[in-house]
Amino acid sequence: MQLQDFLAHVNSGATVEGGSEQHRFMHEAAQDAFRITAQINDGHRTPEEVRALLAELTGKPIDDSVVVFPPFHTEFGKNLTLGRGVFINLGCRFQDTGGITIGDGTLIGHGSMLTTLNHHVDPERRADMIPASIRIGRKVWLGAAVTVVPGVTIGDGAIVGAGAVVTKDVPANAIVAGVPAKLIRTTGFEAQPD
Repeated sequence: MQLQDFLAHVNSGATVEGGSEQHRFMHEAAQDAFRITAQINDGHRTPEEVRALLAELTGKPIDDSVVVFPPFHTEFGKNLTLGRGVFINLGCRFQDTGGITIGDGTLIGHGSMLTTLNHHVDPERRADMIPASIRIGRKVWLGAAVTVVPGVTIGDGAIVGAGAVVTKDVPANAIVAGVPAKLIRTTGFEAQPD
């Protein structure tokens, strides 16, 4: 199986059946992601070195304005897209197999977790995984220790309070908090284009 075939499969939302060719590919690709994230997290790395390793991890160019504070963990890497000016604080964990896109100027608080795979609810099919992408808009701020579950979209300019668990889409310029995250109010501002 080729990477593009696998990405087409998961990006369509198709189930990754336990033991299937896609499942084996996912586990093999994880080893490469673990190798690269171990390099990111092992000792001191300059911001330039971190960006170079992120480019290797994602297979995409990483803008010079992106800052990631290690440690950083992900189990796939090749379905992660980081916009310009993204800041990811230390201790974040991403499960990007199902696809994570983070828009320009977004801030991710330390210890946040973004996950894009659900296991099948049928106990006989529990090894099957259902991918659903996470899309985070421009100039979003996720506080510390936020969890975002599969299939969620967070609109431009939104703020997610520390410790929140985001289980539903968040409108642009909304402030949400809690478990599960609920609307508190709007920011009163609109994210302006760069």
